[in-house]
Amino acid sequence: MNYLKSYIMKCFQIAWFIKIHSCQKAVWLLVLFALTTFTFQTNAQWGRRPVVSPDILNDNSVIFRLYAPDASSVKLSGNWMQGWGASMELERNDTGLFQITIDPLAPEIYTYSFIIDGVRVLDPGNFNIVRDGVRNESVFTIRGEGSDLYAVFKVPHGTVSKVWYPSPTLGMDRRMFVYTPPDYYTSDVSYPVLYLFHGAGGDEDAWTTLGRTNYILDNLIAAGEAVPMIVIMTNGVPTMAAAPDDQPVDLEIDRINAGGPGGMISGKFEKSLVKDVIPFVEKNFRVIADADHRAISGLSMGGFHTQMITNANPGMFNYIGVMSMGLFNDTRLGNYNKDEHVAQIKALKDSGVKLYWIACGKDDFLYESVVNLRKFYDDLDLEYVYRESTGGHTWPNWRIYLAEFVPMLFK
Repeated sequence: MNYLKSYIMKCFQIAWFIKIHSCQKAVWLLVLFALTTFTFQTNAQWGRRPVVSPDILNDNSVIFRLYAPDASSVKLSGNWMQGWGASMELERNDTGLFQITIDPLAPEIYTYSFIIDGVRVLDPGNFNIVRDGVRNESVFTIRGEGSDLYAVFKVPHGTVSKVWYPSPTLGMDRRMFVYTPPDYYTSDVSYPVLYLFHGAGGDEDAWTTLGRTNYILDNLIAAGEAVPMIVIMTNGVPTMAAAPDDQPVDLEIDRINAGGPGGMISGKFEKSLVKDVIPFVEKNFRVIADADHRAISGLSMGGFHTQMITNANPGMFNYIGVMSMGLFNDTRLGNYNKDEHVAQIKALKDSGVKLYWIACGKDDFLYESVVNLRKFYDDLDLEYVYRESTGGHTWPNWRIYLAEFVPMLFK
């Protein structure tokens, strides 16, 4: 520290001398240069270099590093690891630098965090972060054929708008994200619509921030693999108007339980989607307002919403996609009436659904519920397309599912 004080004093002595003989601007430029030089000199003197993390190697293995000299334990937790809460211990060297190298990863977008002595933190060496509901995580991309689905290429881009709409059903104004295709504002064409729902813990920006929906649509439309369409991404939690930072100041919410699966069982969101959202969209956007041009899909809690909405409204959507959600064989999600459910599925089958699509990962903790749902539909002869993948209840799966589901729509 004495070296630091001495160096700063010398910088200001030089600055004062120049101030007498030159302009004030030169003084502060010199001070800035001197302090920057000091930073590099002291880093070299103390044997430290800038910590690079994550460090993606040529074979797609990745090195994670964290300088934490006062920590006794540092762990890495990433969404590529199997099992909830899985983590790996980093090794410490004699300078206090923790490091771990993981095996090569497939091309994909990955999120992770460090756990320092039991406290979860972001990677200070990585300025890329994403918000997943109430949780922030560091993020990196392994480039390649798989992650090209979500990359930004030189193609025509659509527009993502943040739109507020009235919801008399829920007694508040609410926010939705709306993707309009590249030529929406330069044409008079009317478009089909996909209503897309997030899962528990998420909100209306999940499918763009984490799901990369707009880039998936841009790339598929540019390649001629998908019909240009509008995508409506609403907040699926009926007690919330918008994502946490955009909640109206006069709206009181339960911040502890906001975004949780409790929104699945009230039935309020499903009613608001039919009574508030769809009429608003069909009044304010150029859409083709019939079942052949309406699609609906969601992940996890959003998959539950998708089932409840289509079960109660046969003939409203001719394209249905359920991701990572099935049928539970108990009553933990409310009073289940099997006879009513059977009647709903029979009516749905008779309504002329063109595509019922189900997708789930083998390691998903809701996998058995999907097995139950498929058996229920098999017994009732409801035709569906099933997509089973590796992996669990994670965004890498849901991005892939969306990229596979969208090209099937409106054809």
